Amino acid sequence: MELGRVSTAMVTPFSATGDIDYDKTAKLIEHLIANGSDSLVVCGTTGESPTLSVEEKEALFTFTIKAVNKRIPVIAGTGTFSTKETIKLTRMAERVGADGIMLVAPYYNKPDQKGMYAHFSLVAGETSLPVMLYNIPGRSAVNMLPETLIALSKITNIRAVKEASGSLDQMVDIISGTDDGFSVYSGDDSLALPTFAIGGKGIVSVASHVAGNEMQQMIAAFKDGRTEQAGAMHRALLPLFRAIFTAPNPVMVKYALKKLGVETGGVRLPLVGLEGKDEHFDKVWENYRKNLHIFN
Repeated sequence: MELGRVSTAMVTPFSATGDIDYDKTAKLIEHLIANGSDSLVVCGTTGESPTLSVEEKEALFTFTIKAVNKRIPVIAGTGTFSTKETIKLTRMAERVGADGIMLVAPYYNKPDQKGMYAHFSLVAGETSLPVMLYNIPGRSAVNMLPETLIALSKITNIRAVKEASGSLDQMVDIISGTDDGFSVYSGDDSLALPTFAIGGKGIVSVASHVAGNEMQQMIAAFKDGRTEQAGAMHRALLPLFRAIFTAPNPVMVKYALKKLGVETGGVRLPLVGLEGKDEHFDKVWENYRKNLHIFN
């Protein structure tokens, strides 16, 4: 499952009436491919997946796969709190040509470790696609423990995890306990550089919508042994990473995209967008743009 170093968890553009806007989606895809995204995750949390119907997800998967046209991998977010529904979405994603699937830990119903193992193993057995698991206890209310991840990694097509527990210790345990063909990706932008330092493969990012090239340069500096420069780049990016999550995701990243001239519309209820400008974010954005010389 080759997702590259920076995979973008893509927002879903909406029209003024709240429908998926495919013209905006096409422009967003081109922006992301041109600005540092090695792969795209469609219909993840950042894509407001809980508010999308099955029909909308199928249409968005199909459109994105066609627009990308095999230039980079497209990963379909098909995980839900229902095993039956997850299998249905996974089969659909495979049918329309996705390169892989991402399965979030079932949310709201709070399964235990045995339940998560049974859920993921059953879904993986229903597809030939490579699978990325997604551990995000802040949203799912359950933490998939390293021993569960390690056991699941022995299933042939479960090849990666987006680890968003915020724990480097947990990531170290997973990296240490899985084979070299299993990839650990950070789900937290602020831990992108530390994840590489402990042997992780990459980042599934929100900030890469607006800072993808800079994140690639930071990673390249680290990989080339220019660790002090990579650290300086990380410190320049960190305020932006934090500011993007000062409102429920993806409110702020859509606001940031607008600053770059990439229109993606508003968000769907129960999320609400900004009313006017956000002075704090504007100040962070201005400082970030002033520091772009660090990345040259």
